[in-house]
Amino acid sequence: MQKRIVTTLVAVGAISSMVLAGCSSSKKAASGGLSGAASASSGGGSCNGTGTTYKIGYEGPLTGDNKQLGINMINAENLAVDEANAAKNLCFQLAVLQSDDGGTPAGAPAAEAALEQDTAVVGVIGPAFSGATAAVGAKYAAAGIALISPSATNATLTSQGFTTFHRIVPTDGVEGKATADYLAGKFKSVFVVDDTSTYGAGVAGVVATELKAKGIKVDTQSIAPTTDYSAVATKVAGSSDDAMYYGGYDAQAGLLAKALQAASYKGFEISGNGGKSSVFTSTAGAAGDGYYFACGCLDATTAPSAAAFSKAYTAKFNTPPSTYSPEAFDATNAMISAISVAQKAGAVTRAAVETAVNALDYTGITTTVKFTPTGEVAQATVNLYEQKAGAIVLLGDITKQ
Repeated sequence: MQKRIVTTLVAVGAISSMVLAGCSSSKKAASGGLSGAASASSGGGSCNGTGTTYKIGYEGPLTGDNKQLGINMINAENLAVDEANAAKNLCFQLAVLQSDDGGTPAGAPAAEAALEQDTAVVGVIGPAFSGATAAVGAKYAAAGIALISPSATNATLTSQGFTTFHRIVPTDGVEGKATADYLAGKFKSVFVVDDTSTYGAGVAGVVATELKAKGIKVDTQSIAPTTDYSAVATKVAGSSDDAMYYGGYDAQAGLLAKALQAASYKGFEISGNGGKSSVFTSTAGAAGDGYYFACGCLDATTAPSAAAFSKAYTAKFNTPPSTYSPEAFDATNAMISAISVAQKAGAVTRAAVETAVNALDYTGITTTVKFTPTGEVAQATVNLYEQKAGAIVLLGDITKQ
């Protein structure tokens, strides 16, 4: 497990009062290294939204098969920053720097380098996907850049020495176990398929292990992303297993759902958080109706806590928020809160922001953003969703279904 230094700084949920209280100091910040280039006096400008501009990075897929999940997140990050700037109660200005990694480990190093090399970047939302996070988590740690991921869920990410990594969603260990427990309470046999990715294979492995421990018959199959799932669908259908679990992402989950329908599979079908998006719906078509998803994420279109966010998001982007939009909004606002704490303390440096992120206690729309010493969110809920008539709808806490 990684070792963190947790300070006594506490982020205050109301950014305006916190920042205004910090504008009276005139102590100058010492500079040094990369973080020094982004430092400012504790005044940092007047508390009317002017002064030094600090950047919050985003790393995730903005191109490729899984780009929609990334678009959901970068839209929410932009909304949070725009709202913060428009409020004009910060002692500095904010900007977003987005970096596209395609959602892949191969694309992550260049995306990370682009953010690290811009010395105005004092924190990053992301990386979005687990494989990309595993590829560059150590680089961000070496650079001292705080990460708050809205969506990277592989359980091992917080035990690999990525000392600046945090996430506000349950791990695949939590989600996978909850999913397996749900399936074990309803079915006697499950076919577990995964896409061989860090995320997909990881969560599928958790599901399979937990199911076996509960005495459930388990068949498994790994298949890298493809455009033809007919062979694996035929194998699932031929197994006569009561249910099928897919560990992988939305576009491929949609294709698998279509293939299962073509193979006349009649069992229960479910995926994890990576499968839940509008891309699944558009790809699967009618074959997606009756498909389920387990996700440690909130439906911002129905949750009362997210009503204002959903209205603002829809107005700005002409589409409702989707999977991981509210989590990215919370992650960004929590990062802004941490930047404000650093500014109040006297210097907005990468190191100071990381210290403030470790000590966050920020009330968001999806959860309380508060981290354990290893960067895990302290409060976690896994929800169950079902696609009905072409729309993915929230059923509620999976442990209560």
